Amino acid sequence: MNDLRGSPEIEARKADHIRINLEENVQFPVLATGLEQFRLEHRALPELNLSEVSTTTEFLGACLAAPLLVSSMTGGTELARRINLNLAAACQEHNIAMGVGSQRAAIEDPSLAGSLQVRPVAPDILLLANVGAVQLNYGYGPDQCRRAVDMIEANALILHFNALQEAVQPEGDVNFAGLLHKVEKVCLTLGVPVIAKEVGWGFSIQDARDLANAGVAAIDVAGSGGTSWSEVEYHRAPDRFHARVAAAFANWGIPTTQAISNAREGAPDLPVIASGGLRDGIDVARCIALGASLAGLASPFLKAANESQEAVDELIRILIKQLEISMFCTGARDIDVLHNTPLLRVQRET
Repeated sequence: MNDLRGSPEIEARKADHIRINLEENVQFPVLATGLEQFRLEHRALPELNLSEVSTTTEFLGACLAAPLLVSSMTGGTELARRINLNLAAACQEHNIAMGVGSQRAAIEDPSLAGSLQVRPVAPDILLLANVGAVQLNYGYGPDQCRRAVDMIEANALILHFNALQEAVQPEGDVNFAGLLHKVEKVCLTLGVPVIAKEVGWGFSIQDARDLANAGVAAIDVAGSGGTSWSEVEYHRAPDRFHARVAAAFANWGIPTTQAISNAREGAPDLPVIASGGLRDGIDVARCIALGASLAGLASPFLKAANESQEAVDELIRILIKQLEISMFCTGARDIDVLHNTPLLRVQRET
C-alpha cells in the first residue's frame, strides 16, 4: 500500500496537540502510574558523602550524565521549532538524551524538517528520531525510517505504537495488522538501534516478547498515569460523537510500574525506558530501582520549553539533584547500586 499523504492536515494536528497539552488538563483522571505504591527505603546511615554520588550511566553506547530522557513530544510544525531548540540546548548543556516528536509531517513535507533539526545547538547529545510504527502499513519502510534518522542526524530510531490514539481519531490510521514482520525488517536493515515506544498505555508481556524477537534494541514502556492521549483527542474531537467515544478511554491502559515489569519479564535482555507520568527525580530513582535503564519525562519538559531554555535548564538541574539526594538517602553510590536498591511496597502514599 502506498499512502504517503500530504502534510497540511498532519501539521495542523501536531499544532493542536501542542496547544491542548499546554492549555487543557489531559492527565489520566483516575488511573495512576503505580509509582505511588513504592517507596525507596531510607538509610539514616548511608555511609556516603553526597558529593560521591554519581548519576552517570550508559545507554545504547552513549555515556550520559544522568539516566534522563526528554521524551518525544512534538514535531512537524513551526510551532515546535522553538520548543525543540530550547529542549535540545539544555540537553546539550547537561548531557542527557532527547527524543523528537513524530517526523511524519517533515518526511512528507521537507520544508518542515527545520522544526526538528537541533544538531546546531546539540551536536553531542544522544538524539532519537521518531516515526509511527503504523505508518509501515501506509507506504513507509526502511527508506522513510532512514530519512527520519538522517534528517536530524539521530543516533537511533523510535518506532512509536499508538493504537488507541489512532482509533479514537476521526482521521486515524488504524491498520495495525501484520506490523511485526515490518518492524523486524526495519530493525534488520536500518543500521542504527530501533526503540519500540508506546505513547501512554504501556506494553504487555507478549508485546515486549514479540518486539524483542523482532530485533528492537530497547523498549520505552510509556505506561498509563501521565498524559492520556485519548483525552487529548477528546479535546480535538470535531463533534459530540467522537468526543463521547474518546472520553470512555480516559483511564485505559497499563500503569507505568506494571508496564516496566511486563517489559522486564517479556524482554529480560533489553534495556527499558520508563516513562508515563514521571514528575520528579524521586520517580526517576524509583523507576531505576524497578529495573529501568532510563527514565523519560514529557509534559514537564514541554511546559518548561514553552517558557524558555532557562526553564528547561532549571528543570533538568532540579531532577538531577532530586535523583542524587534519593540515591544518597538510600545508600546508592551509583546507578548500578540503585538498580539493586530495595523498594518498600505500600498501599498508597500519604
